[in-house]
Amino acid sequence: MRVPPTSFILSLLLVACGTAATDIGRAAAQGQAPITGEQPFAAKPFADNVIATFDQPWAMTFLPDGRMLVTEKPGRLVLLSADGAQKVSVTGVPQVASAGQGGLMDVVPHPGFARNHRIYLSYSEAGAGGNGVVLARATLVEGPDDAARLDQVETLFRAPKVDGNGHYSGRIAFAPDGHLFFTAGERQKFDPAQDPKLPLGKVLRLNDDGTAAKGNPLAAKGFDPRIWSYGHRNLLGIAFDARGGLWEQEMGPKGGDELNLILPGRNYGYPIVSNGNHYDGRDIPDHPTRPELEAPKASWNPVISPAGLMIYSGTMFPDWRGNAFIGGLSSKALIRVALTGISAREAARYDMGARIREVEQGPDGAIYVLEDGAGGRLLRLTPKQP
Repeated sequence: MRVPPTSFILSLLLVACGTAATDIGRAAAQGQAPITGEQPFAAKPFADNVIATFDQPWAMTFLPDGRMLVTEKPGRLVLLSADGAQKVSVTGVPQVASAGQGGLMDVVPHPGFARNHRIYLSYSEAGAGGNGVVLARATLVEGPDDAARLDQVETLFRAPKVDGNGHYSGRIAFAPDGHLFFTAGERQKFDPAQDPKLPLGKVLRLNDDGTAAKGNPLAAKGFDPRIWSYGHRNLLGIAFDARGGLWEQEMGPKGGDELNLILPGRNYGYPIVSNGNHYDGRDIPDHPTRPELEAPKASWNPVISPAGLMIYSGTMFPDWRGNAFIGGLSSKALIRVALTGISAREAARYDMGARIREVEQGPDGAIYVLEDGAGGRLLRLTPKQP
């Protein structure tokens, strides 16, 4: 498939940004989506089969041959056979600070993995001043006797160190044109999300070597040149749709989880606005009060505690092509979201009976979900037979 150039993606997003949306429910004229409240669980149209179990899994990704890489929060990387029967512990993983929300987080292969064997990792590390999220790349080397290790580990991005163990984010996605997008949370410090000089509370757009990509829209305004969008909280999922649009989900405060369409240079409002409030009960103005700030396309109150984001493109579930899937932690659910152009709405919520940390699409179109915590299972979802 021909990869659309960056200029095409930018123009598409900018046109989408200017499209008027209908004012419904609590929505204001700037396109604020209605807030989804309590929802009943839908009947599961799929069967789930256990592939493997892990110790506090956080993320997974598929390699071109169908094998999987799975990260475990304490700092372990596992190479899993396609059938789940064989696990290989990958050595050479950098030391991580795994307290609180920290640990070994995302893993994604380079688009050219088949020739260069490079993978990208995110993790939290300790240092002077506290902890911070790191983006690194390495070469996956496989040896005799099923051994595997990381070689040539390079740090591509290192966030400023702050105290605390929350809101690292650390999600990784490659754009259709090859640019690397990375999320850095605001670390529960609120104001950094609006600070143009700090990469915290931001979506970053990088070259595959970690340098700032050309054409980032805020560099000329004095922002850190890596910043693509800002005003975010805890960004735990990013994925591209078939048109090249970048979607992102993030945890709101007390209420107000969000699904956003990420447009270049836009301010997504946190902590100035949110559809939730501070945990201590202090009010945060809702998004419609500041129409100049970008509003979410969907939001939730009560929260779903989103973790992981996948936009389905397979054939195993043909009716779901183009739908987004979000893992739910506190909601213990898999949430299916219908995407129509630049609009989004929850289409169904499936009871998974466990906190869901990650959701991915397999090479054959099956849907894979990772449960959170000790003994977290990797489940393969396939259509339920009549």
